Amino acid sequence: MPTAITGRVTASAATPSPQLHAPVTRRRGVELTQAIYRATLEELAATSFEELSFERIAPRAGTGKSVLYRRWSTTAELVLAALKDEDAGLGRLTAPDTGTLRGDLLFLLTKFARLLEEPRGRALRPLLTQRPRHPELFAQVMDQVILPHRSVLLDCMLTAVGRGQAAPERATARTAAIGPRLIVAESIDRGPVPDEEVRAVVDEVLLPLLAP
Repeated sequence: MPTAITGRVTASAATPSPQLHAPVTRRRGVELTQAIYRATLEELAATSFEELSFERIAPRAGTGKSVLYRRWSTTAELVLAALKDEDAGLGRLTAPDTGTLRGDLLFLLTKFARLLEEPRGRALRPLLTQRPRHPELFAQVMDQVILPHRSVLLDCMLTAVGRGQAAPERATARTAAIGPRLIVAESIDRGPVPDEEVRAVVDEVLLPLLAP
């Protein structure tokens, strides 16, 4: 005998699953800004500056594109803000105090090499390799992000001069640029830069160059 259809719905069927319909928590303030910054650098690292758009960043950040349009005029403005951020971006670099020039250089360049493995570090690559296409953005990144980091290296070299560990005439901004450039070049050519390569840059290039 066929079973009658009563039209009644059981309690389990009528009640939606709380796991499937949990309320969405909207991020605001600093939390939202950090999510946008991280999404911007992740998207830039995965694509290129030409492909970067608010429409692509917004879903990755879990927000609407109108939020981005209200806060930043262009993607270039957003990229610069993200890179300068102390948490999501490259942040503020502080000088170590290991007591030796070698120790300071190893600390800073190893940290830089590891940073280049992260999305926020990889986001620098398209800006560096596509410099002729976006000279204004590159100049801003250079002035507001790269040079402040490079100045920390120079400060370590000048401190080493005071200790008698480096020649004063060789502790220059040009010398401070050598280590990061070699690390970036190695990263572009081979991918992650191993610790032994960082040591080679310090021991075979920088220390002999700076020797008093």
